[in-house]
Amino acid sequence: MSYLVKPKVHHPSLPKNALGFTRRDYEGALSTLCAGCGHDSITAALVEACWELALEPQNVVKLSGIGCSSKTTAYFVSGGHGFNAVHGRMPSIATGASAANRTLTYIGVSGDGDTLSIGLGQFCHAIRRNLDMLYVIENNGVYGLTKGQFSASADVGTKAKRGEVNYQPPVDPVLLAMALGASFVARSFSGDKDQLVPLLEAGMRHKGFSLIDVLSPCVTFNDHEGSTKSYQYTREHYEPAVNVDFIPLEREITAQYAPGEALPVVMHDGSRIVLRKLDASYDPTDRTAAAAAIQERMKAGEYLTGLLYVEPSQRDFHDINQTPDEPLNLMPYEKLSPGAGALEKILSRYR
Repeated sequence: MSYLVKPKVHHPSLPKNALGFTRRDYEGALSTLCAGCGHDSITAALVEACWELALEPQNVVKLSGIGCSSKTTAYFVSGGHGFNAVHGRMPSIATGASAANRTLTYIGVSGDGDTLSIGLGQFCHAIRRNLDMLYVIENNGVYGLTKGQFSASADVGTKAKRGEVNYQPPVDPVLLAMALGASFVARSFSGDKDQLVPLLEAGMRHKGFSLIDVLSPCVTFNDHEGSTKSYQYTREHYEPAVNVDFIPLEREITAQYAPGEALPVVMHDGSRIVLRKLDASYDPTDRTAAAAAIQERMKAGEYLTGLLYVEPSQRDFHDINQTPDEPLNLMPYEKLSPGAGALEKILSRYR
């Protein structure tokens, strides 16, 4: 599988950040996702954000669960730490790691299935604890690894690849996060790098839980007429010699539009989603007004994108639990294990 290894050769004129690293130093393995997948655009944005912030790779922790989205952590910052958790259990791993060492930068990458179905409970508790991490949802509305069933974010009326229609209302991670008290909430589109990169940088620098819900088209199971998150390339461009499945090479869908504008993003099959970018008059510190604005645009069939809500003064996980500044693996054994007398004193408080 040597073709999966990226060459280490760097052009001498590549720009470098404050640490002397090029963007190539923040890349990972070659992606094995479908050609044209929106998730790869998110990976590129993560590489750019980490490079611009001049993060030290050895101080970056990448966490994920199960799903197409959860492969993303292998594709950026190869010099960082990584943990691929059980399906839906990434937040508990992130909680334990952060409690042990608050000095690292924690980036969780999950999908709409991994987060909003089997992992919904853990996702909610990570929010209410205000865990100090960036949590990216790569949202495509389907289970890509298990043949395209509807996920919890699929819109009412959307059609699956085999024709069945979804009648269950979606779980909106943005509204859910705001209802649970998240201190940083944003939404973007995988093809809008100009908006996504600054949001990722702000999320990494925010003290507390930072959620970015990224609409990310699936080229395999949402590429058909009737899907609200489609990315289809019709089979009119080739004549198959045998009856086999084929995922054609797609062009990345990109979007550039000014603050305050709404942009219909037309997919290859003619279906579309409508994005509306926040303008300068929007107040991201008013939780009630933000939730109302999101719901108002949803009724109009639009996804509001940008920094939707932020509360920089909210106490984070470490402040609430009074965790030590020093990482646990650097503390002397005597401090970590003070002995039976100290343990008995602690237990006596609960008797």
